[in-house]
Amino acid sequence: MHWTEALLLLIGGVSILLALGAPVAFAFIAVNVVGAFLFLGGEVGLLQLARNMVNSVSNFAFTPIPMFLLMGDILFHTGLAIKAIDAVSLVIRRVPARLSVIALVAGTIFSAVSGSTIATTAMLGALLLPEMLKRGYERKLAMGPIMAIGGVDMLIPPSGLAVLLGGLSGISISGLLIGGLIPGLALSAVFIGYIVVIAWLKPSLAPTGDIPDVEGWQRWRPFVFNVVPLVVIMFMVIGSMVLGWATPTESAAVGAATTLVYAAAFRALTWKALKNALLSTAGVTGMIMFIILGATTFAQILAFTGATTGIAAVVTESGLSPTAILIGMLGILIILGLFIDQASIMMLTVPLFMPLVKKFGFDEVWFGIMYLVCMQLGLLSPPFGLLLFTMKGVAPPEISMGEVIRAAIPYLLFGMLLLALIFFVPGIATWLPSRM
Repeated sequence: MHWTEALLLLIGGVSILLALGAPVAFAFIAVNVVGAFLFLGGEVGLLQLARNMVNSVSNFAFTPIPMFLLMGDILFHTGLAIKAIDAVSLVIRRVPARLSVIALVAGTIFSAVSGSTIATTAMLGALLLPEMLKRGYERKLAMGPIMAIGGVDMLIPPSGLAVLLGGLSGISISGLLIGGLIPGLALSAVFIGYIVVIAWLKPSLAPTGDIPDVEGWQRWRPFVFNVVPLVVIMFMVIGSMVLGWATPTESAAVGAATTLVYAAAFRALTWKALKNALLSTAGVTGMIMFIILGATTFAQILAFTGATTGIAAVVTESGLSPTAILIGMLGILIILGLFIDQASIMMLTVPLFMPLVKKFGFDEVWFGIMYLVCMQLGLLSPPFGLLLFTMKGVAPPEISMGEVIRAAIPYLLFGMLLLALIFFVPGIATWLPSRM
């Protein structure tokens, strides 16, 4: 069978199963079983597939994922995350669209101690959106920042998807984690500036409402005890990698252990909270492991059929410049983000794109950060952006999906601008990793 026929069979099979509603991981596993039987030699191929599956989930590079998830789950289930939001709200006082700014600042802090994008959006939406609407905030100004900052979670370390991308592609995981820091913080700062300017120009969009009448130490005390420790944990995780003191796995373990100690020190770590946090982490980690299992073996079968090298040869002989090919790959990622989730996009494209990245000598961390920005855009892109559905789930029933989508559009545009900026100024993504 020619590699083009094999490629159509494998990609077509996955597409049909996904269209029928099969879970992503199981769609890939089912196609892998068929592919192994056809291309790897019947029963022998199936045995080899089983061995490859075991090896794929035994990869030590994926160890940081449950640790990063556990950090966020501990904060959410112990209630320390809510206390941090309350503390931020006391410090941020007289700024336009105060509650929207609080959502962005709190979301940025949680992004630095949690690997879960959807959890951050759901929590901020459930806590802050009702209060914003009650005070008369314009709906788009209330929902947009909460969804936008959830997407930034993918860029600011610790990021579970960055670890997943690094493990699947072979790109330096520490490079991806550190490389996303500057773009993520810059995007968060731009969001804050945009909200403040919009609300300043048109105050009716975000009525001021009541401001907490707390001054002096009573105003700053909750911030010192509930937010500063999170910032310290963030610097321990990120700083240990930047300074070369720890690998991503070691820094993730330090972050998880420090979060546990922090929760215990403030007497928030009950057995029930710990159990719920561990169950939540185990559930999400199990799902991710199945995705890794399916994606890794799918890439191996593609390589065995000759599809990977065949595509690389076709692209090389097309006469297109490396820049045009790179733009094409990013465009494909953005288009796929309109229709399928981020894990599926990685499973489909990483085996096909990475040989081209290596072939043309693109900086892998640079490409990886742009890849993650495209994934962040997909979270907010209609019609199937995951954060759009997350927001619809926590918003009042009278808010339509159309309103949710319109609220996300300005932040999509800012994400596109960030992608273009990283494309033309690679140092935004590569400077900090190069100093590691």
